[in-house]
Amino acid sequence: MSTFASAMKDEIQRLARKEIKAQTAATKQASTQHRKDIAELKRQVRDLTRQVAYLERQEQKGSSKPAPEKLAKNARFSPKMVKAHREKLQLSAADYAALVGVSALTVYNWEKGKSRPQQKQLAGLVAVRRLGKREAWRKLEMMEE
Repeated sequence: MSTFASAMKDEIQRLARKEIKAQTAATKQASTQHRKDIAELKRQVRDLTRQVAYLERQEQKGSSKPAPEKLAKNARFSPKMVKAHREKLQLSAADYAALVGVSALTVYNWEKGKSRPQQKQLAGLVAVRRLGKREAWRKLEMMEE
């Protein structure tokens, strides 16, 4: 009789574990999904915090720097300089143009010496000239968003 009792006990335990597993599976899946969502939200908060910090630094830098319009009056323009700076930043003409605020064709014409920037465009060019590679890429990323 003891073997029957132990077999019965083992079977009841097996069925109980199976039933518990079936009932907790949905909760486990939901918990896993919530953890993934929380991790994604943390990444977004981190990225947004970095962007805010970057923008605050840029604002502080911008307030201490003279306005690009004032610099544009005394700025020199050289087609070679435009091309060299664009290549230094490793940007396409379209990306460089987006930073300056003109079209890609305009940048090509400046590089070839076919045209010269107007005063307003020269101010944008001077502002971009002051950017480093990382700053330029960050600005482009923010412009895309």
